[in-house]
This record gives sequence, structure tokens and C-alpha cells, in this order.
Amino acid sequence: MENQNMLSRFVHDMPKAELHVHLEGAIQPGTVLELARRHNMQDTLPAGDLEGLKRWYAFTDFDHFLEVYLVIQDLIRTSEDFALIAYELGADMAAQNIRYREATVTPFTHTDYLQKNMTITDILEGLETGRQRAKEEFGVEIRWVFDCPRQLSFRNEDQHYDRYPAERTLEYALLGRDRGVVGFGLGGNEVGAPPHPFAHAFSAAKEAGLLCVPHAGEVDGAVSVWGALNELQADRIGHGVRAIEDPELLAVLKARRIPLEVNPTSNICLHVYRSLGEHPFPHLDRMGLLVTVNSDDPPLFNTTLSQEYEAIANTFGYGKKDLARIARNAFTACGAEEPVKTRLLAEFDTWAAEALETPL
Repeated sequence: MENQNMLSRFVHDMPKAELHVHLEGAIQPGTVLELARRHNMQDTLPAGDLEGLKRWYAFTDFDHFLEVYLVIQDLIRTSEDFALIAYELGADMAAQNIRYREATVTPFTHTDYLQKNMTITDILEGLETGRQRAKEEFGVEIRWVFDCPRQLSFRNEDQHYDRYPAERTLEYALLGRDRGVVGFGLGGNEVGAPPHPFAHAFSAAKEAGLLCVPHAGEVDGAVSVWGALNELQADRIGHGVRAIEDPELLAVLKARRIPLEVNPTSNICLHVYRSLGEHPFPHLDRMGLLVTVNSDDPPLFNTTLSQEYEAIANTFGYGKKDLARIARNAFTACGAEEPVKTRLLAEFDTWAAEALETPL
């Protein structure tokens, strides 16, 4: 128990960066209740009290996860709502000593799909207000990845590809470059929504200086990661764990130093792997790939970034030096502007030099 407490303290005190967390999926149940009350939408929730909402939040299966996620998205109705959830994302960072986060936002669902009468101006202004308030109060750095929901590009019965969602999302991302948008992503279920139709948008994003960070290799196999690399010019891979199924792909990822945004608990909840003990994280790490640890949709999967680090330590036997080495990967792989990135890395290295003098 004493060693576990020491591990928890070490993980908490360790400065952390997170590259794969969804803003809408990071909203806590209490905030969902507040948003519903703001907009007189309590009837859209299955419970009117916090304990009931927590029970509803508890992950059961993928269909239930999607149901919860869409209800949450529908409750975000104004610029002030975006300011609130961005600020609370920063408050959570302060509580866990997360110094930097790149949070994925899916603006297209708010402006087009859910038909809430929102504009990209509403979204950008709210996000900027919230992240600047968080920076002032907590000293944390937040950046945004705007991602295209891939399944909404294949809505027709004949699965004909619609360019509009990707092009609209790219337009939004370019508008937000001076307000913290650093990346262009592709989210959602990979099955039936291959990467190659999105190549035009990713090529334009790359040319504009945005990081290309598509989801790949989660519910689909290694072929999805190949597509992200070859068709979408991926700078990082969201998830990417199914690369373990292809030795040639592993060699390419290692040679190109393509970071993987690994989400262990998410992978277990969504049945990518049956248990953490079967997860390929330590094998990917041992092979020399640039792995990072992330929480994906933390309250929906009943986790936190700190818990993810503790889980890999307890399951795979990582000690302090390994945890610090892996944590540093996220800082090196982040899309922060160079002065911020240099400062964050220097702060981490200073902390590590002092913290690693005493073995766990």
C-alpha cells in the first residue's frame, strides 16, 4: 500500500502533457446537469440529479457511449457554454498537474449536424475565452485539434463520399489558427469510412501548417494506420495500437518517429482488447515506438490521465524512470509553438532531474 501511495504521488507530481482527449467527452456529469438547466433541457437527461447522471455516464457498450456523447453535444448551445467547458478542462488539468493538453473538438456536429443555430464564431470565441481564463488562473496551456466526423461523410445509402464535412471542418480549423488550433483530425468509427477520400483536406491542412492527426488503428486494423500514413500524411496517429499486427508497419512508424496517442482504458472499454494485460502498449514501447499515454473521454470511461499512468505502471511493471521517459514523449510530440514547447520540456527535465534521484 505504501508503494502504491508513493506511485500515486509520483504520477500526480509528474508534469504531464496529453495529446488525445475529446473536449465534449471530458465534460463531467455536474457540468452536464448545469448545461441542461441553463437551456431548460432537463427532459433530455435520464436523471435530474448528480448521482443519477453518474450512473447514466457509466460505460456499458459502444451504443450507450454514443448515446451519451450525442446528448452532451446537444446541450452545448452557446459561446458561453464552450467557454465553461474549456475552462473546466483547464481546471481538471491543474488538479492533475497536466501542463499541456491538445483537446479534440468536433465543430461540424455543432454547426451543421445537430442544427443548433451555432456558428463557428460562437465556438471559437467561447473556446478562446475559456482557455485564456484557464491559462491565467492555472498556468496551463490548451491547444485544439478540430476533427472531422468521418461517418458523417458517408451518410447516403450508397455510401457515396460527401466532401462537405471535411472541407467545412478544415475551414473552421484555418479560422482558428490564431486562437489555439494546431491540428486537423479525423474521428469516428473507421469501419466503412476509409481514409483515402479525406486526402484532399489533409493535404490542404498540411500545406497550411496544421498537424495531421487522424484516428486510425483502433477498431480497424493495421490497414487503417497505413492509410493514415500514406493517404493523410499523418504526423501522429490517434490510437494506432493495431499497428502491432504488422511488423513492416511497426518498422515504418519507428523509422519515421510517428507518435502514437495510446488510450489504454478506452481500448478496453471499446473491446479493442479484452484486458489491460493483453494490451500491446509495452510491446510498442519496447520496440522503440514513440508512445504517449492519454485518456480519450475520461469521465465516460471512468478514468483520468493520472489513472492511466498508474494502470500501465501496475500492469506492466514500469518504474519512475520509465514513466518519466514515456511522459516526456508527449511533450516532444505536441504541436505547441516552439517557445512554449521548449519551455515545457525544460520544466519537465528540471523536475525529472530532481524527482528521479530517489527510486520508487
